[in-house]
Amino acid sequence: MAVPIQRTFDDLGTPLHEVAFCVLDLETTGGSPATCEITEVGAVKYVGGELVGTFDTLVNPGAPIPPTITVLTGITQAMVIEAPLIDEVLPSLLEFIGTAVIVGHNVRFDMSFLNAAAKRLGYGKLPNPTSDTLGLARRLVRSEVRRLNLQTLAAHFRANVTPNHRALADAQATADVFWALLERAGTIGVTHLEDLLRLPTAKGSPHYQKIELTERLPRKPGVYMFRDRDDNIIYVGKAKNLRTRVRSYFYGDNRRSVGQMLRDLTDIEYRVCATEVEAEITEVRLIHANIPRYNRRSRPAKSPQYVKLTAEEFPRLSVVRTLKADGCLYLGPFRSRRVANHVVAAIWDAVPIRRCMTKGGKRSPACGFAQLGVAFCPCDGSVPAADYQEVVATLRAGIEDNPAQLLEPLVERLREYASSSRFEEAAELRDRHRALSRAMDDRRNWAVLQQAGLLWAEDSNGDSVLVEHGRLVASWSQHDQPPLTTTAAASQSTHRVPESVSAAEEARLVWKWLNRPTVQIIESTNPIATSLYPVSALTTLAG
Repeated sequence: MAVPIQRTFDDLGTPLHEVAFCVLDLETTGGSPATCEITEVGAVKYVGGELVGTFDTLVNPGAPIPPTITVLTGITQAMVIEAPLIDEVLPSLLEFIGTAVIVGHNVRFDMSFLNAAAKRLGYGKLPNPTSDTLGLARRLVRSEVRRLNLQTLAAHFRANVTPNHRALADAQATADVFWALLERAGTIGVTHLEDLLRLPTAKGSPHYQKIELTERLPRKPGVYMFRDRDDNIIYVGKAKNLRTRVRSYFYGDNRRSVGQMLRDLTDIEYRVCATEVEAEITEVRLIHANIPRYNRRSRPAKSPQYVKLTAEEFPRLSVVRTLKADGCLYLGPFRSRRVANHVVAAIWDAVPIRRCMTKGGKRSPACGFAQLGVAFCPCDGSVPAADYQEVVATLRAGIEDNPAQLLEPLVERLREYASSSRFEEAAELRDRHRALSRAMDDRRNWAVLQQAGLLWAEDSNGDSVLVEHGRLVASWSQHDQPPLTTTAAASQSTHRVPESVSAAEEARLVWKWLNRPTVQIIESTNPIATSLYPVSALTTLAG
């Protein structure tokens, strides 16, 4: 016997004219599958809009039929005495349904009884998608009819069969109502199965009609851009399936920002990408280039922030906005000064580098940080330059060579805070640790990508990328030929950190993709060498 199989995501994208539908109706002894049983099953199956089968049988419920049910349905106890039990009916019914989409009027009621019987008999819950004519009617014809019961809808759409509370007749009437509702749905752009399944929860007027803008979108990975009436890009997003993702904004997304965005939407532009990583990087580039007003979380910072080790006699840490070719050590860029300050505080916690900004001298008093013993400040002239350079050397070694020299002191202090129940301080130190470790990791990865030059890598699924000095210049899937040309070549940076937040985010996405276990580097113009000492995660260190 064939058991229904869970439909795949690709199946959900099937055009409606290719989908198999099984319209189902059950009669029962009451309203709860926990205490009541099925008395009759009726079903009609359609493939490509053509009727291919009918299923109709009484079912012995194994219990008395209440008089009220007999009055309603006309099914008496005598009619079901010799009828098969649901144990005998269900295997044939499941085979009849197969992988079809199950349709019903208030289909949840019928599915609750069907699933209860299937679970009891060891088949498990049916995986078939379902479509409810009641939900569709609410969405499509609520203003045309006073009631949405099957009898009223069948009369409204002039169904060929009049429902009479018998399973087969009700299923046939439901089928007529369903086809009429599908015709209505087609006028607002419902052409595929996922459109139909989501229609009952779709957002209402005045924005739902704009779903027609999505009709030309392909079911491929890529990037989409929403434009307003002035042709400004107001939102950029990426998707594995462009059509499905963009249409999802019209299906029950109640976020206020989405409603405002749909109000301003007048056109949708898209770019198909060969791979997911290309889509992610294209999204970053477009957001930074256009600064769409609805990309609030990923909007580029007004000014990048860097942490700089100054070139003074007694160097200190400074948060700056400009990256200069001055030979100084930099970390960043950071989206906000808050994150940059986290990194500075983490380094202060790890090494006693000076925190004050005064030049100091033998006649100057020691600053507060020096008096507290938290910093090796040369304010009063008592700190030899050679001794101070050892602190600076530790800091440089931690950033450029062995991260543990900066991270281990933070972990030790974190353990002390945790053991003494100083949880708020521990949480703050944890955030500092994460900010510093990520900054050091990004800096190292940037240096590796810069040194590698032109790099070709391939995923096990056949996706390939060409990266030059950390910038994606080409991408193709296993179904495509490698491009004959690439985007503009990326030159090697003169800095040890990215020159912009956009470049940093792109390099981070490239590095993340390259480090997938399924990705293999095929060739690079220069050797690829990573540090002997990795940047360890906090959970690993604290464990």
